[in-house]
Amino acid sequence: MEAMRLQVDLGERSYPIVIGEGVLDRIGEYLQEAGIDTAKQLFVITDENIAPLYLERIERVLGAAGYRTAAEIVPAGEKAKSMTVYEKVITAAIEAGLDRTSVILALGGGVVGDLAGFVAATYMRGIPFVQIPTTLLAHDSSVGGKVAINHPLGKNLIGAFHQPLAVLYDTGTLRTLPKREVAAGFAEVIKHALISDESFVSWLEKQADALLRLEAEPTAEAILRGCAVKAKVVSADETEQGLRAILNLGHTFGHAFEALCAYTQLNHGEAIAIGMGLAAETAVRLGLCDTAVPLRTKQLLTRFGLPTAWPAGLAPEDVLEAMRRDKKGRSGKLVLVLPREIGRVEIVKQVDERLVLEVMRASQGGDE
Repeated sequence: MEAMRLQVDLGERSYPIVIGEGVLDRIGEYLQEAGIDTAKQLFVITDENIAPLYLERIERVLGAAGYRTAAEIVPAGEKAKSMTVYEKVITAAIEAGLDRTSVILALGGGVVGDLAGFVAATYMRGIPFVQIPTTLLAHDSSVGGKVAINHPLGKNLIGAFHQPLAVLYDTGTLRTLPKREVAAGFAEVIKHALISDESFVSWLEKQADALLRLEAEPTAEAILRGCAVKAKVVSADETEQGLRAILNLGHTFGHAFEALCAYTQLNHGEAIAIGMGLAAETAVRLGLCDTAVPLRTKQLLTRFGLPTAWPAGLAPEDVLEAMRRDKKGRSGKLVLVLPREIGRVEIVKQVDERLVLEVMRASQGGDE
């Protein structure tokens, strides 16, 4: 199957998204297309799970294409998005002799992409980077240039907007993912459908079995359609001044759950899935939509093996406090993305915190 392409349209900083089987084996060619010549040193940032699978392969392909590479392997999981790991990677980049013409390659999932992108955004006041996602979840985070690390008090609070030169997505890498990670990845695909297109939601409902089996054609189509939604929104609102905030459906709730669980009990996709269900319930309480919306939302999430009930032992008041710290807040008020109907959402400002507490308490009692 020939690789599919999309363009993120940002004027002079526009870049391609390449999706397909075997992209890793043509990576030198794609880097050349992106304007990265062999005089530029490459620095691969990957994690301890991905390195044994793909690092030697990518170094071999790049070496054959004439590139010089160095690499740094970070811990797997959200713990890599810390100030400690960030400093370690910066040190490794300095020791490897990277200069302002060097290019960072982010080889891995969303965590690696966020960390490597933030390193690229801040090393010598900013150097180029390329996203090479290896997870389904990263189809979302690899597009759009939002890069960050975490603070113990909140997710992605230390970050920047720094667009990649290209996103090179080898769908063959998805076959090494555990089932739980595959399901988590579909949370962001579902999000893109819920904010943009009821027909995309219907397609996901019909294709669920094939997608969970990672059948090549529907999987590539799901990624392409999800990336297309993200690319369109990012092109219209790069730095999240308005429209781009719709991409945060479920994220204010979800990031709070992740932080309270110390980024261990729930992965990102699971936390966002729970958040999308709560956002739909909140919309019903505000009279924005009818009860069919949370019902269909949760049925779709469940169909893909995602949770809709949040972890026992978390107090709604603690979740609310974490939501207040989320960067999507405005002047101490909650700002939530809430559905009007399947395929259409609205950014709602100054949401009553008492109503949010009521929704969480009802959910806590009814879903578990």
